[in-house]
Amino acid sequence: MTNMNRSVYLSNVRLADGQRVSVSIVDGHIESIGVQVVAPHDAPIEDGGGALLLPGFVEGHTHIDKSNWGRPWYRNEVGPLLTDRISNEREWRKTSGHDAAEQSLALSRAFVQAGTTRLRTHVDIDTDARLRYLDGVLATKETMRDTLDMQIVAFPQSGMLIRPGTVELLGDALAQGADVLGALDPALIDGDPVASLNATFALAERYRKPIDIHLHEPGEIGAFTLKLLLDRVEAMGMQGQVVVSHGFCLGALPERERDALLDRIAHLRVALLTSAPPSRPVPPLKLCRDKGITMFGGNDGIRDTWSPYGVPDMLERAMLIGMRYDLRRDDDLMIAFDCVSDAAARGCGFADYGLRAGARADLVLVDAETVAHAVVARPKRKLVVANGRIVARDGALVS
Repeated sequence: MTNMNRSVYLSNVRLADGQRVSVSIVDGHIESIGVQVVAPHDAPIEDGGGALLLPGFVEGHTHIDKSNWGRPWYRNEVGPLLTDRISNEREWRKTSGHDAAEQSLALSRAFVQAGTTRLRTHVDIDTDARLRYLDGVLATKETMRDTLDMQIVAFPQSGMLIRPGTVELLGDALAQGADVLGALDPALIDGDPVASLNATFALAERYRKPIDIHLHEPGEIGAFTLKLLLDRVEAMGMQGQVVVSHGFCLGALPERERDALLDRIAHLRVALLTSAPPSRPVPPLKLCRDKGITMFGGNDGIRDTWSPYGVPDMLERAMLIGMRYDLRRDDDLMIAFDCVSDAAARGCGFADYGLRAGARADLVLVDAETVAHAVVARPKRKLVVANGRIVARDGALVS
């Protein structure tokens, strides 16, 4: 991706409401969008051909360090438990020659090719690999810095307290460039939710980092952990700085208990992430939005030892969110797209996002009649602009 021009003029494109507009991009930012927009001096002119204009997509939760994308097929014979998957993956990564730098770069490029311009990835930190995977993803972040706005979560995939030394490694990861502190199932994995959350919030306070916690814990166990988490958010003044990923318990609790938790989540400005898995309970999307909770979407793992599924295409993830939540009306499918665009940018804290003057110029053109049509049909990306540069055309990266 060697195109260094960060000023572009897009003509003859359509907004979601059907209005035909032009877009002036100067120095990597949107200067203006409208009907009578003047082209910047000496900027190349791109005729959009009446294509639908979308903001660059946001991947809110993935694991690019562990993907098997582009490699030979991985034969999955892992056991059914979460701990089976964790142990199997850790051993496979040690013995297979898997390269976190190579794989994270390949997957990042595939994301950009399909229109993703902002991405939050969780990177395994454990006492076997130490910071090796982080080093690989930091290299990818540097390589992609002009194209892909990436946040790295230091994530204790194998547990934290149950593997002595992990707390210190997480601190090292935050000091060396991780943007967010991750956590995992304080009750079912670490076995002590109070001590685990205390350690997590102490690290976040020390390094002044936000938190993104994987909470797979079901039903009442998950609710208990979530209450402890919310207590700490309130006590430490971390409103607006915490994401709860998955939150399966919120899809399985009795309505009264669930709603009380959701009201508190809204009050503390905790965001929720879902990959909309078909086989697990999920937080109620529309109810969360009605309560003012930011709820957004992500792929989770893509083609790794956990699962053979997933592709780096956020329009497909939006479609899967729509299917999981039975979103059929066009206005409901706009909600699914919001989960991989504005809501995801808000939930992750990505700045300068959107189709507005002053925002970073991250744009996608597709041949679709409406946003709902784009989500369902997932057409080839006609043009992808990232940080003001044309980086993909007709579904292929621009070299």
